Amino acid sequence: MKRVIIGVSALLCLTMSTVLLAAVSGGIGTVAQNVTANLSAVAKLITAASYVAGMAFAVGAVVKFKAHKDNPTQIPIGTPIALLFVGAALIFIPTVFKVSGTTLFGSSGAVAGISGITSFGG
Repeated sequence: MKRVIIGVSALLCLTMSTVLLAAVSGGIGTVAQNVTANLSAVAKLITAASYVAGMAFAVGAVVKFKAHKDNPTQIPIGTPIALLFVGAALIFIPTVFKVSGTTLFGSSGAVAGISGITSFGG
């Protein structure tokens, strides 16, 4: 019962702070525009993190391939292959985001589209 009361009071505080923020900043539409503007930073963060993690998994796969070559009984071949596939998938996540955003929202989707994707070299 105590958790329910704490949960309801937290939800009430969140709702009241949102309503007060909307009243101060000019309406819920303004708050929605601010949230939408900040989502591009989240998309850029996901893009950068997936590139870094993908490269780390690819390097880990190369190290595991070397370890398998040195001692095949210790490291099964499936481990470096799985790491390589995970690394490739993480490297291609930003491309999937860009293509799916264009597919779902078209080229003119400014409000709900993904706008934080930038490609290398361009």
